[in-house]
Amino acid sequence: MYGNGVTDDVDRTAFRRAEKKYKLYYDQNSKKKKQPRPVDISEVLDFKLILDTFNRTGKTPNGVHVLKGEFDCPVLRLDNRPGFYFIPGALNVEQQCQWIRESLMSFPQPPNRTNHNAHYGPIKDLFAAAGEGKILVQEEHSPESLSNGQAQRCKFCDKSENVALKGYGGSSIMASVLLRKLRWSTLGLQFDWSKRNYDVSLPHNKIPDDLCQLVKKLAAPAMPAGDEFKPEAAIVNYFASGDTLGGHLDDMELDWTKPIVSMSLGCKAIFLLGGKSRDDEPLAMFLRSGDVVLMAGQARECFHGVPRIFTDTEHSEIAPLEKHFTTEHDRCFLDYIGTSRININIRQVF
Repeated sequence: MYGNGVTDDVDRTAFRRAEKKYKLYYDQNSKKKKQPRPVDISEVLDFKLILDTFNRTGKTPNGVHVLKGEFDCPVLRLDNRPGFYFIPGALNVEQQCQWIRESLMSFPQPPNRTNHNAHYGPIKDLFAAAGEGKILVQEEHSPESLSNGQAQRCKFCDKSENVALKGYGGSSIMASVLLRKLRWSTLGLQFDWSKRNYDVSLPHNKIPDDLCQLVKKLAAPAMPAGDEFKPEAAIVNYFASGDTLGGHLDDMELDWTKPIVSMSLGCKAIFLLGGKSRDDEPLAMFLRSGDVVLMAGQARECFHGVPRIFTDTEHSEIAPLEKHFTTEHDRCFLDYIGTSRININIRQVF
C-alpha cells in the first residue's frame, strides 16, 4: 500500500486528489538539495488544538464532541463519521518509548512475519544488527532447492569478515538498509497478505499482556455496551520520509462492531478519513506521537490512509521523545524515530 505513482487529476477520485495534495514532493527547480515543496495544511483538523480550546472555553467546532472516557484522556468523536473516535495524547511519553522499543526489537522477531520474509526468510535481531553495522548474507540457492521451496538461509556477519563473506557464496545487504526497508510486522494471529485472511495455523508470538491490557482500556469508548475488546492480532506499520499508506479498508475481521485500535508513535503524520466510496471527500487530520484512533461500526466501512509524515525538525514534533531517550543505549531508538513513524493497530479477529 506504499505508493509513488502520479496520474492526471481527471483520473483521480476525491480520495486520490487528497492524497496528492498532502503527499511529499520535492521542488525540481530548487538550487538547494532536495527542498520539500510547501503543502497547504490549513484544512487539516487538529484535535490537539480543538481539545486545548475546549479545555479553555468549553466550546468545540460544529459536529465535534468531547466525551469523558474511563481513563484520563478525553475522547473526541465526529457527527459525520459514526464509529470513529480520536484520543489525543492517549499514551504518555513513557508508554510511547516503551512501544517504540518493542516495535523495533521484539515485534519483528520470528516467528512473527515482516515484509522481508518473502525474500530473505525469517530475520532475527534486525534492529540490533543494524546498530552494530552488520551485514546480512544470503546463501546462494541452487535451482533445485528453490523449486523444492526450501527456506532462504541467511546470517549476519561483521564488515571485517571479508573472507567469510566471499566464501559464503551469496549476496549481501547492510542490516541498516534492511531496517529502513522494514514496512510491516505482525504479531498475534498472522495475516496472510497473499490470501488476504488470517492463517491460524502459522506460528506467532503472543501479543504482550501489558499491551493487551492497555488496548482493552483504550478500546472501551467504541465497544458495544457490556463487551470487552479481545486483542487477537496486530499489524505494525513503519514509515520513513516520503512513505505513504494508500487509501484502503480493514475488512478481514468478522465483527465490525469491534474497533481497530490504532496507536501512533514518532513523527507527526496526516491521516485521511474518507467515506464508503473513494469519491467521498475525505477529512484530513494530524496524528501525533501518543494519539490513538478507534474505528468501529460504520467507520470500518470508510476508506482511510496516510499520505504524509513530517520528518523535519519544525513539524515532526518529537521533542518529548528526544528528552526521554537520553542515554547512550537509547541513541539508536532516537536516531530511528527522529525520521520515522510507527503505527501499531490491534484487532479482534473473531
